[in-house]
Amino acid sequence: MAYEGMIAETVMINGHQGEPISAYVARPLGPGPFPGMVLIHHLPGWGEYYREKARKFAHHGYATISHNLYHRVGEGDADDVAAKARAEGGVADDQMIGDTEGATRWLKSQVWSSGKAAVLGSCSGGRQAFLYSCKTDSIDACIELWGGRVVQAEDDRPEKQPVQPIDFTADLSCPLLGIFGNEDRAPSPEQVDQHEAALQAAGKDYEFHRYDGAGHGFFYYHRPMYRVEQALDAWDKIFAFLDKHVAG
Repeated sequence: MAYEGMIAETVMINGHQGEPISAYVARPLGPGPFPGMVLIHHLPGWGEYYREKARKFAHHGYATISHNLYHRVGEGDADDVAAKARAEGGVADDQMIGDTEGATRWLKSQVWSSGKAAVLGSCSGGRQAFLYSCKTDSIDACIELWGGRVVQAEDDRPEKQPVQPIDFTADLSCPLLGIFGNEDRAPSPEQVDQHEAALQAAGKDYEFHRYDGAGHGFFYYHRPMYRVEQALDAWDKIFAFLDKHVAG
């Protein structure tokens, strides 16, 4: 059998405006070069699930970084830190973009990097992954998992997220993969329709997959919304998308 191994560790990187933030990195052992994956965590926080996801991508040959958007909020239990972040209105879009750009640059600067990378986020992280992909040309592919609030109502424009990401669709810089559950309400099927119509109007390279019998967060095996059949199929589509746009 071929030898397998990986290294996983917490590092410090330069985020928005050069501020240091923490990040979790998992990569295959060996000289590489390895394609990259940048993970944007969801609203519940920078917790165990995203560390596991980082190691999953490393197992599949991707050097992966999951940066802590809540680093400035404080340390402690991920749920407690996330609750504090929500009470403060979440993370400002400009700060998120700066932190994610810092993570991408750190990843690509490593000697074992292939120089190519994708970004992936779920829930609020899906929204942020799409927004980031419209605000940079640093990445080669975007994976949006049920991005809530890509489409924002007129009365949902808080100070930290003042513009709905769908308004930046024309600036999307890379191919997009979208994964959605048809029983979700954030985004709802109608909002996914709006999202797709904007991509079509802008002539963007994208593919959407929508699953019956699945709602919000159907990848989350540790929660009641987990749907094993739909999640496994969607994971196959994620790796096929990455093989096409990043791994090669």
